[in-house]
Amino acid sequence: MASIPFHFLVLCSFILSITFPIPSGASFRPKALVLPVTKDSSTLQYLTTLHQRTPLVPVKLTLDLGGKFLWVDCNRGYSSSSYHHARCRSAQCSLAGSKICISCFAGPLPGCNNNTCGLSPDNTVTRTSTDGEVAQDVVAVQSTDGSNPGRIVSVPKFLFTCGVTFLLQRLPSGAQGMAGLGRTRISLPSQFSASFSFDRKFAICLSSSSSSGGVAFFGSGPYMMLPGIDVSKSLIYTPLIINPVSTASSYFAGEPSTEYFIGVKSIKVNGKQVPLNASLLSIDQEGNGGTKISTVNPYTMMQTSIYKAVVGAFVKELSKVRRVMPVKPFGACFDSTTITSTRVGPGVPQIDLVLQSSSVYWRIFGANSMVQVKEGVLCLGFVDGGLTPMTSIVIGGHQLEDNLLQFDLATSRLGFSSSLLFRQTTCSNFNFTTKA
Repeated sequence: MASIPFHFLVLCSFILSITFPIPSGASFRPKALVLPVTKDSSTLQYLTTLHQRTPLVPVKLTLDLGGKFLWVDCNRGYSSSSYHHARCRSAQCSLAGSKICISCFAGPLPGCNNNTCGLSPDNTVTRTSTDGEVAQDVVAVQSTDGSNPGRIVSVPKFLFTCGVTFLLQRLPSGAQGMAGLGRTRISLPSQFSASFSFDRKFAICLSSSSSSGGVAFFGSGPYMMLPGIDVSKSLIYTPLIINPVSTASSYFAGEPSTEYFIGVKSIKVNGKQVPLNASLLSIDQEGNGGTKISTVNPYTMMQTSIYKAVVGAFVKELSKVRRVMPVKPFGACFDSTTITSTRVGPGVPQIDLVLQSSSVYWRIFGANSMVQVKEGVLCLGFVDGGLTPMTSIVIGGHQLEDNLLQFDLATSRLGFSSSLLFRQTTCSNFNFTTKA
């Protein structure tokens, strides 16, 4: 990896000084964009599909909430008449935050050009990264009015980074890279909002089913789910926190994290506060501790002492239900035949992540706390993250499913719905079949 320092500026502290290209069909300015999101049953990762290149082709990508940018494998079959690498010291390189130049003498071809600025595409599942060239190409996405998908719009010079084939390890079959939604100037939310001049907001709504997909919105609501429920209403809000130290697998000194952190102050099980080492819930000067949200972790991970305390409190509250042998990676499993069923999943003690005050909390019901691992066995869907993880709590995909999360980048706050099952809808109920 190159040794010359460079850094990414976080979204909450920058003013766009470089003009994005005017999108094709500029007479139509969408207020929001929409992407389908599906759950891969083998890896439990969440996938979306962008259309990219000339001619346009569908590109399947793992959705990475905290990822820095879009990266795709350019080594295998990348063909496009509109591909252009970003020349060193160009406006594109400045926007991307790149201050290194890379060379590739086997080209010119996509991913291999001389006098090109570079970034580090990162497989956040395997925590592997490498150098890759910054490039631009056409990206096309569906617009939306919040209720239905609308006409296709395109960004002719969408910035991304070329990865290499080995970075695809442990991604779902057919995936060609990762779609980063993190706090950078060239993440998907940043480029879409800048290109179409809509609000710097985006929302994700992950489906719990691998047979029916969820949705990602870029721009403001409404976010309508059948049968006509605007799930952007009645959100609970909490500040987004910036970790001053990067949590990526590869970074340079001085880079802040591009991931989304929230301020969990305490945890309750069945309304009773769990005794914890509160210092683990804050981010220290080295970037350790705190709570972040992740779409690449399938289940919530907790530092060992937090995990043991939460599991112990949960087991105590569910003492009348027979425990069974745990099934990895879980530590507490139960005979499900004696657990009742409710509108929001198995009838088990609720878990509250208490935020900036005792009246603001993220409530996790049975549908998001329990995992059916086999017939008759339900396990508490939290895993032990070890004694010294960099982040004390990582809220994983299972706990996010059928919850709408809106990330307001302009005000640096998170809006969350809690379980949509209470509102008799799910994240798979966006109407992708009818065009606006």
